[in-house]
Amino acid sequence: MKSNKLNELSRRDFLATTARTCFGVTIGGSMANLFSASAFAADPAVVAAGGGKAKHLIYLFMSGGMSHIDTFDPKPEAGSDIMGETKAIKTNVDGIQFGSLLPKLAQQADKMALIRSMNSTQGAHGPGRYFMRTGYAQRASIVHPSSAAWVNKLTSPMNDTLPGFVTINCNNDHPGAGFFEPKFQPLPVEKPEEGLKNSHQRKEVTDSEFEKQLKLRRILDAEFDAKYHEGHKETRAYNEIYDSAVRLMKSEDLEAFDLSNEPKEVHALYGATTFSKGCLLARRLVERGVRSIEVELGGFDWHADNFVEAENKLPILDQALSALLIDLKAKGLLDSTLVVLATEFGRTPKVTGNAGRNHFPKAFTTLMAGGGIKGGMAYGTTDKTAAEVTENKVNAGDFNATIAHAMGLKHDQIVYSSSKRPFKMGSQHGSPIQGIFA
Repeated sequence: MKSNKLNELSRRDFLATTARTCFGVTIGGSMANLFSASAFAADPAVVAAGGGKAKHLIYLFMSGGMSHIDTFDPKPEAGSDIMGETKAIKTNVDGIQFGSLLPKLAQQADKMALIRSMNSTQGAHGPGRYFMRTGYAQRASIVHPSSAAWVNKLTSPMNDTLPGFVTINCNNDHPGAGFFEPKFQPLPVEKPEEGLKNSHQRKEVTDSEFEKQLKLRRILDAEFDAKYHEGHKETRAYNEIYDSAVRLMKSEDLEAFDLSNEPKEVHALYGATTFSKGCLLARRLVERGVRSIEVELGGFDWHADNFVEAENKLPILDQALSALLIDLKAKGLLDSTLVVLATEFGRTPKVTGNAGRNHFPKAFTTLMAGGGIKGGMAYGTTDKTAAEVTENKVNAGDFNATIAHAMGLKHDQIVYSSSKRPFKMGSQHGSPIQGIFA
């Protein structure tokens, strides 16, 4: 006789297959975490929601380790061994300069708070990304929730049909909802220009046939549900996923994922890259009441040919982020939307022999805009070569606590994992950066 564990694994495979064949739903990427054992291990406490100025979070992650010197913390007096081919340009804020490949963002500096004093203990890509997204060092025994998942955990849903957390073009190593319940896992979108794939009812299936398939699933599940529903979160999560998928398939809100409905001039404003379209999709999802959206732009690991790579990559960031800030402002959404730009670490100030920059967690730059953030300012400083933080050092815990504060949440609110260990959105010791709020 098969063990209960084997039966449950077989059941899991059957449900995934049924989702694909009956409904055209593909489960992969971050959504696959919904069905992993670790995803159901936690039983966190219910937390009361807060009420701050920012109601939405758009989190832009520059994967690979974005160079702070070539972007938001140039050092024009440092010499060519530090600056290389990068020049510093003026912004629309006196006293703040950007790298020369960010001319459009230079005209939006009045909307940003630059955090130039970031410091990390993680110098490898995976742990560095995890640390910035969660505020916690990576551990084999537990997966910590990302800041975007915390935002959904600590607030009430704004739209009962759309998911509260969407990731766009993110790596599979994203922590997602960590030990939170499966309903806080993100919905992954790989290519925003293709919309939400496998989300429409098959053309050859009529409404009555579709309803018959749903009824058949309920009949097939009845005995299993009766036996396991009360004691097994996995069983309840399966049903929640199916119910949510069906609601979304039949909802007008599904249109939010269709970028073809945007005017040509809006597409031209953002640009034609996947990241650009991801930023545009993020704005559309904010309009429809999605609480948290993360968009990733990869390819910043420039150990060689740093300046050639920068010429290819930075204009993508420059156009997309500046367009997002302009668009949100024009639509009256910037005050209620916190826009965050982050990366896992910076790059070495001194240019290497092959014109590259290596990993550098000691000092780097992030930024925040909208949602009550004071624009036109730089918080913290680095020395004359951007190698050491000299004022107001900020770590990943502080960074995540600041996101919580901007969203009107208690950064020190304790949530317990199933092992009864206490966790906070701002890590155990993180504190909000009070000086960047208006």
